[in-house]
Amino acid sequence: MRRRRSIAFALTLCAASLAACRSPSPDIERRAGRGETGNPLLRPWAGPHGGTPPFGEVKLEHFEPALTQAMNDALAALQHIGRAQEPASFENTIAAMERAMLPFYRVEAVYGVWSGAKQTPEFQAIERKMAPELAAFEDRITQDEALFARLEAVYEGRDAAALTPEQKRLAWKVYRDFVRAGAKLDVEAKRRLTAINRELAGLFTRFGQNVLADESDLFLLLESDGDLAGLPAALRDAAAAEAEARKMPGKWVIRNTRSSIDPFLTYSERRDLRERAWRLFTDRGDRGGESDNNEIIARILALRAERAGLLGYPTHAHWRLENSMAKEPEAVLALLEQVWKPARVQVSRDVAAMQALADREGAGIAIQPWDYRFYAEKVRKQKYDLDESQLKPYLQLEQLREAMFWVAGQLFGYAFKPLEGVPVFHPDVRVFEVCDRSGRRVGLYFFDPWARSQKRSGAWMSAYRAQHRLDGEVRPIVSNNANFIKGKPGAPVLISWDDAQTLFHEFGHALHGLSSNVTYPSIAGTAVFRDYVEFPSQLLEHYLSTPEVLQRFARHHETGEPIPRELIERLTRAATFNQGFETVEYLASALVDMKLHLAGARPIDPDAFERQTLAALGMPAEIAMRHRTPHFLHVFAGDGYSAGYYSYLWADVISADAFDAFREAGGPYDPDLAARLLEHVLSVGNTIDPAEGYRRFRGRDARVDALMRERGFGEGDGG
Repeated sequence: MRRRRSIAFALTLCAASLAACRSPSPDIERRAGRGETGNPLLRPWAGPHGGTPPFGEVKLEHFEPALTQAMNDALAALQHIGRAQEPASFENTIAAMERAMLPFYRVEAVYGVWSGAKQTPEFQAIERKMAPELAAFEDRITQDEALFARLEAVYEGRDAAALTPEQKRLAWKVYRDFVRAGAKLDVEAKRRLTAINRELAGLFTRFGQNVLADESDLFLLLESDGDLAGLPAALRDAAAAEAEARKMPGKWVIRNTRSSIDPFLTYSERRDLRERAWRLFTDRGDRGGESDNNEIIARILALRAERAGLLGYPTHAHWRLENSMAKEPEAVLALLEQVWKPARVQVSRDVAAMQALADREGAGIAIQPWDYRFYAEKVRKQKYDLDESQLKPYLQLEQLREAMFWVAGQLFGYAFKPLEGVPVFHPDVRVFEVCDRSGRRVGLYFFDPWARSQKRSGAWMSAYRAQHRLDGEVRPIVSNNANFIKGKPGAPVLISWDDAQTLFHEFGHALHGLSSNVTYPSIAGTAVFRDYVEFPSQLLEHYLSTPEVLQRFARHHETGEPIPRELIERLTRAATFNQGFETVEYLASALVDMKLHLAGARPIDPDAFERQTLAALGMPAEIAMRHRTPHFLHVFAGDGYSAGYYSYLWADVISADAFDAFREAGGPYDPDLAARLLEHVLSVGNTIDPAEGYRRFRGRDARVDALMRERGFGEGDGG
């Protein structure tokens, strides 16, 4: 997921890298648009469906003046609120603050789309210039003493006032976020905090742009049929299409992104090329020269440590985790280490099986990281009579998109209708109207599946507009974005099982945003704790492998025949296969992230720290971190997942426990449990404590047992 910056009192609207946005409020709109009516970013969103982003009108030259104007208008409105003469109330202070920010969030939403999917060199220059200004804008808000005094008065009087539970939650959250952002610091400390945040914003932007440069500019070139040994036809076709796009006809290009590199490592019989591909991908941001990120990382860590000290916390990790379900680093480390030990044991067993197979084949090698996926696939075929090549013909991207929609219909009664004529930011993007069982519009869903140059790698969900009822009903607009590789024109695009899981994962975030049913925009949808936001998305991953989905939508791309039942049975038997690898590569990244941010103010050499930490953990030599430090976008392209990458595992504990609830209820599509999931998890945003919301859904707190069973980690694996 992608997460944009959030104003402190806007309560971290988006999770993991989301682009945040709100809908317009008429009185604020008049101020925001005055004198700038020619700039489409400063106008209310027009058209049906409550208005949509004016993608077709936006030009690069609109961004800087629109952001500047939107910031100035927001600051003026907030200063007016802070200096009001009447006694502070929820309505004239906190609700007014919500309204004051709506036009800015609308501009930032479109800016976030360009930042993720249209990163031309010209836009990158704008981003480098505006990042520090946006950081300073946030600080000017949270450091406004008059404004803080009024919201503090509302917070302290919240129990005596006739506030709704949602209003009390919002008052608590706004006050807490202001304090955590430095509202109570003295003048000199505030000045230093602003300088730190400005510098960090610039460093985050440079970090992300450096990674994008290594992904866009570097690639593996295949020049002969011999270089293609072992590659399935779909991967060859995609590589040929990429070479054509780069004006290299007759050759093949493997892009330096996970969706291209992972299948190459799985199938290529050329060990020398596998090693080149692995190093190309693993060394992003760590190759020296202009795109090297090591000095940037060291500076980010130093600034984060200094900021934590200013704010009164022992480390950046303590500051970040205060605003989470985990609450403290010790709880995180306990969970990570509980799972790390059995996962490492499983890896040693899997490596032994792979090495034995390589020895029988006379390969004459010791398994290395660039061999792992290749031999794991061979072992899976041998042990379970199952490999990716058997599954992939049944995994058509379009069919799986329909499968996601079907699951949403079965669980929540949602229907997705294609829309024409809605402005989009690229011709690849499709738009769907989402309605519930009664025919009421739920929101809009944008789908952007294809890899492109100047689009960042990976997959994410964005919220262009959050649901709310601040001044009438406003429905959400969300998007899913991915990096699938197009094949031959007109041919169905086949994807891997891992990519199919990612597709469902991001759609889970989209459903979270679409299902919101709250009053105030800054606690709507996915604006929940970082280690809870991944729960709905990881729960939805479970639905891909349900027989109901596979039998309906996993159809052979040539014959149209459904996937054979015996292949589904083999898939079920192999469900725990390779869980050791997947868990260890993830946990290594989560542990390094946490330990980097517990190191305090001591100087860090990122490469050396990474090596030493992995050695101390006993990292298997055959596996690399899923995200090595120099390209760890979650952690160093923003604060969003810093000291927070653990949250995927935390949420996985919850999602595994939740899916167990469906099993206990009689099946994954149990209507009563689905209704409880919608009522207590997906619709409530941050209006209640997430632990309480989960208890209302499940009847108790989550337990780790279901996760350990899902991953095949039995007792006795912890040595």
